[in-house]
Amino acid sequence: MDATKTGTTAAHSVSADATAVEGAVRTGLLIIGASQSGVQLAVSLRALGFDEHITLLGEEDHRPYQRPALSKEFLQGTVESESLIFRSNEYWQEHNVALVKGQRIERIERESDGSGVAHAASGARFPFKRLALTVGARARKLDLPGAELDGVVYLRNADDALALKAQLDGVREAVVIGGGFIGLEAASSLHKMGKAVTVLEYGPRLIGRAVGEETSEYFLNAHRERGLDIRLDARMNRLVPAGDGSRVAGVELADGSVVPAQLVLVGIGVVPNTELAEQLGLDVDNGIVVDRHAVASDGTTVAVGDVANIPNPLPGAPEGERIRLESVNNAIEHAKVAAYSLMGRSEDYAGIPWFWSNQADLKLQIAGLTLGYDSTVVRRDDERGKFSVLYYRDGRIIAADCVNAPLDFMAVKNALAKGQNIPADAAADPAVVLKTIVTDG
Repeated sequence: MDATKTGTTAAHSVSADATAVEGAVRTGLLIIGASQSGVQLAVSLRALGFDEHITLLGEEDHRPYQRPALSKEFLQGTVESESLIFRSNEYWQEHNVALVKGQRIERIERESDGSGVAHAASGARFPFKRLALTVGARARKLDLPGAELDGVVYLRNADDALALKAQLDGVREAVVIGGGFIGLEAASSLHKMGKAVTVLEYGPRLIGRAVGEETSEYFLNAHRERGLDIRLDARMNRLVPAGDGSRVAGVELADGSVVPAQLVLVGIGVVPNTELAEQLGLDVDNGIVVDRHAVASDGTTVAVGDVANIPNPLPGAPEGERIRLESVNNAIEHAKVAAYSLMGRSEDYAGIPWFWSNQADLKLQIAGLTLGYDSTVVRRDDERGKFSVLYYRDGRIIAADCVNAPLDFMAVKNALAKGQNIPADAAADPAVVLKTIVTDG
């Protein structure tokens, strides 16, 4: 995530002259947010023949990069930062995309035709003809006394990851607050690096927002077997400072006991960045509310990725059911939908939502969405380390959690994409290959 790479022209540099940038984008598209969805939107538009100028503007002083590896390979030092960069500078130049880094947009002025000017904190102005918000989400901050101490870190972006890595040498014990995907991925990485790790989860189970009880229980036992100290229903009073009062030394629990730690990593979810949308008067409800074509309530702005509250894209989902998805797959597929909209075409969300999380030697793959499920089927093969939970609603498969079971994952994902079913009775036998029992009914 080197912010000082050479080979950029003035229009592609964070230090670009504001007047020059204004002239370049006056009649073009401004994408605010150099996220995965922002990158995909620009790439998809060019692939569809969009010939107007595009400005891809990011708040971070890094070229657009892949985030999933931050809590795993990058943290562990098994991949270099350069390998996470999405596209070369040459790509952006050749495709007439001005990549602007290090600019935080504070307010937007709009005209009745949808054009306007975005004003950055630096004083730079970015006029546009059309606007796309791919601003993502930010880490939810911990509201406890001591949360401001040195050694209390988050892991949402590249700067977070770099700051975390810089502190690891002096760390023997670490506490991870939050038992969701990021928390467990980071905890597994820290444990692999030789740290004694305690996970404090406020809720009654792990990954509670994303998976069912059977999968939560499986991960709880698996992580404890691998050496993580996991405490559920954890109530915390404060973060305890070291003797000098500036750095964290532990986490005090409700019973007065202290879990020692030279590092506290907070992973308690994210907050969608809706401030600009609210300023524009767009509908906001756990994200920016958009229609099936990624268009916001003003009928002209598109909002894409983590920040967007979208109609449930799963085939057969109840009318009016909505969801905000945080995944690479959604960032890519939703950006493609938005690109079609900006080209004047209405295309529905393609594909089935899917997710993944690598935690130690546990590879979780999720196909579909579990909203409204009323029954489950558990497939477990301890000898081969495979575990799957299939979710049903009214007798039809709607989702699956698959741990080290890629064939189960692909069978469910393909069945959902084709509107097919996997009968629950037959699926209950873990020796049965799921793709052989798929039905059209």
